[in-house]
Amino acid sequence: MPGSHSNMEETPWWRDAVVYEIYVRSFADASGDGVGDLAGIRARLPYLADLGVDAIWLTPFYPSPMADGGYDVADYRDVDPLFGSLADFDALVADVHAHGLRLMVDVVPNHSSSAHPWFQKALAAPRGSQERDRYMFRDEPNNWLSTFGGPAWTRVPDGQWYLHLFAPEQPDFNWRNPEVRAEFLDILRFWLDRGVDGFRIDVAMGLIKAEGLPDTGPGFRSGSPMWSRPGVHDIYREWRRVLDSYPGTRVAVGEVWTDSADDLALYVRPDELHQSFNFAWLEAPWSATAFRKVIDDTLRAMAAPTWVLSNHDVVRHRTRYGEGSLDPSAGLDRARAALLSMLALPGSAYLYQGEELGLPEVTDLPPQARQDPIFKRSKGELPGRDGCRVPLPWSGTAPPYGFGGGGSWLPQPDDWAESTVERQIADASSTLSFYRRALAVRRDLRGTLPDAIEWLPAPGDALFLRRGRLTCAINCGEDPVRLPPHEHVLISSGPLDGMDLPADTAAWLTGR
Repeated sequence: MPGSHSNMEETPWWRDAVVYEIYVRSFADASGDGVGDLAGIRARLPYLADLGVDAIWLTPFYPSPMADGGYDVADYRDVDPLFGSLADFDALVADVHAHGLRLMVDVVPNHSSSAHPWFQKALAAPRGSQERDRYMFRDEPNNWLSTFGGPAWTRVPDGQWYLHLFAPEQPDFNWRNPEVRAEFLDILRFWLDRGVDGFRIDVAMGLIKAEGLPDTGPGFRSGSPMWSRPGVHDIYREWRRVLDSYPGTRVAVGEVWTDSADDLALYVRPDELHQSFNFAWLEAPWSATAFRKVIDDTLRAMAAPTWVLSNHDVVRHRTRYGEGSLDPSAGLDRARAALLSMLALPGSAYLYQGEELGLPEVTDLPPQARQDPIFKRSKGELPGRDGCRVPLPWSGTAPPYGFGGGGSWLPQPDDWAESTVERQIADASSTLSFYRRALAVRRDLRGTLPDAIEWLPAPGDALFLRRGRLTCAINCGEDPVRLPPHEHVLISSGPLDGMDLPADTAAWLTGR
């Protein structure tokens, strides 16, 4: 069974796991209010087990005013009634484990909600108080800008300013305050005691800011006063000791945006986080040269890499890959080929809900339906992230496609009937069927392939990489290329033409 809890594993489960991200609001709605919930996830666990993933990661489900889709947390130790209750969460943990899967949850340590009791007490307290020192209050703002647009500072009635690297409803914690550090160690223990197998850490590179808060330019580069400050690593060493104190393997993966694999590698030293997301792979264009550079840089810098093509914050990769192509099928063809390339690499793979259905970005959401603060703060100039968060289509021929009985909190396209789980399970050529085959083949190979890869000569804009007995060939060019010598084709992302690999296609081969 995928994700077995055997204690006899030679390799920790997370080293080569396939983790499925669930954006809770958009996965499945059991209550009928148009918003996904924990009971909806429980009902769909057989689907995830059959898909062949090893673990699931839940985006925030904590009490929140939802100014940023739950990433503005008002209470870190409870479940928002929109999603259920702590009893629902406990039942979900039990069912996840009963299906042979593991459960990771989001933790949001850079900032809280402005509705958090600590921040409300800070607003009511005087300057220089213990309550204000839990956050980043200052008498004068610097020039920092919010990631969501506009200034990163908001003034309070007594004239002080507080820092929010994201929305004003998301005030940044002061991680130099020992109360904050102790609070989050306790939060980790609260969820570990309830049986979670790990955490995804939101904005993991942002907790420590430079002393004095000097002015800055944009970017995530080393040396920025707001990102990847050296002190952040002491925090994760504390967290690692907590994780290691629990039975089994409890893991932490960081959302770390950096400009180099070497900086990323600092977060995954043996006494810090287990993994960091490798966004260079996600950001790479459809290009053999670009793919090879990311792979080489990643494997040189990290012993336990991760690979991810989409998540709840970026345009879906089917749409990204199709931009600029005159072929309407290019985006999906390339997305399927990219999956095979990703699954062939050593390390773990993170999937985003709906990519197994080949879902595109929804680009025509009406302005009145959009909820992302990026859209609102940019006055509509930036579309925001709602387009990748549209609820999943499960069944039927019209919205809400089996998502739930009460519509969906973001409108679904009228042409998604062919994309439903129900329709694709019955179609052996569908993207869902392809994902299930690919994950099954990868599972069969698990533990039999070395971590090292070898590049084989490849023509045109193609890549041929060998990993033990497996060869992965991907053609990013416009013309077919000759496949490398082989005896068997294990799987291909599209039909092969004899010994030729068509454009926008990948294949796994064995034998020489």
